[in-house]
Amino acid sequence: MGKVLVVDDDLGIQKQLKWSLTDFDVVFAEDRPTAIAQLRRFEPEVVTLDLGLPPDPANASEGLLALSEILSLAPHTKVIVVTGNNDKSNALKAIELGAYDFYQKPIDSDTIKILINRALNLAALEHENRVLLRSSPAMGKIIGNSSSIQMASRRAEKIAQTDISALLLGESGTGKEVFARSIHEHSQRSDKSFVAINCASIPENLLESELFGYEKGAFTGANKTTLGKIEMAQGGTLFLDEIGDMPVGLQAKMLRFLQERVIERVGGRTEIPVDIRVVCATHRDLQAMVAEESFREDLFYRIGEITIEIPPLKDRDQDVILLAKTFLTQYCTEFNARVKGFSDSAVNAMLAHPWPGNIRELQNKLKSAVILAEGQLITAEDLGLRAPDAEPEKEILNLREVREFAESQAIRKAYIRADKNMSKTAELLGVTRPTLYSLIDKYHLEDLKTGV
Repeated sequence: MGKVLVVDDDLGIQKQLKWSLTDFDVVFAEDRPTAIAQLRRFEPEVVTLDLGLPPDPANASEGLLALSEILSLAPHTKVIVVTGNNDKSNALKAIELGAYDFYQKPIDSDTIKILINRALNLAALEHENRVLLRSSPAMGKIIGNSSSIQMASRRAEKIAQTDISALLLGESGTGKEVFARSIHEHSQRSDKSFVAINCASIPENLLESELFGYEKGAFTGANKTTLGKIEMAQGGTLFLDEIGDMPVGLQAKMLRFLQERVIERVGGRTEIPVDIRVVCATHRDLQAMVAEESFREDLFYRIGEITIEIPPLKDRDQDVILLAKTFLTQYCTEFNARVKGFSDSAVNAMLAHPWPGNIRELQNKLKSAVILAEGQLITAEDLGLRAPDAEPEKEILNLREVREFAESQAIRKAYIRADKNMSKTAELLGVTRPTLYSLIDKYHLEDLKTGV
């Protein structure tokens, strides 16, 4: 039975709905404070909300405030607002605030039951999608369990199956090239070349010939015909990193290539057809650059048919530890080091550090720590990090949610510290393996079972 909260100060309507909504598990509230209390205690999937609530039943102010509080505390709840006959403007305002639907009085039992059933079905479908989102593995070589990186990874996986142009947005050092390579490796072009070029690292007067190539004699020193990066990527993927740094003059030629899929080498007169996938990336705000006329608007829309926001490392929860252990193994092999792992102080310091340089900063600190560490465990001092501050509090709905959040976070932390070993994870948590698996199922942490 779906859980429904009816918020209405009219006792007659409450009585009518009590007898007509017998197929649902229904509770009632007559004002905003009671509604919020019932929301916390009852956790309904659907709320029917009369906008005219006391102490100002003649207006919709109290009802709209209740709507905002409900969606703030439980954003996935479906709220059906109930209004008077001539109050369409407030109904539309409620929809803008996030209400699922609206219904005008007088109440018809059959109609309201249809609306509630539709809302319950949608809520159930969205819940199932959220569970699948948490449990499905990341794409390719993209390392991370956090919801933000998993979401970006799944978006990249969908894009990979098409030839559509993609734009990767994110701060410097977040791993945009890793995403670009993963898109290529999961595409139908994976058996062809992946060619990358950084538009910010090549002088303006050389970038055009690097991209489009040049004919023999095109300029002083052009002793032979040379292919550019675009031709070298024939059949595969071209990755244009820091596209925001491309000179305005070259942007027009790049736009023509993207539209016509033909190029002309510098000093050449022949059009050469090219079949490649183009993925671009930048840390710049391209929309602001378009407004400033430092980046062509038509090129912006051409390269950004679909965009992926890659989150900074500070927003990726426990992923920093997974990445650190991956890099530690790599650098120990590279430098023949005997470091075995991280001390508790190092783990806590890495979790607390804001990582303004993102993954690149983490790599640099780990590389130096592996080389300079004198013990078998890397400490916070080896990493050049200070002691952590207190963790920020999470806004909560009720005590059950507090318990679930705390337990799921504890399981993830133990799992990472135990190097993804289930027996060690259970030992750290002080539970048996069957209990651990039961908790993983309860909190939908299926990604831990796959070792992602």
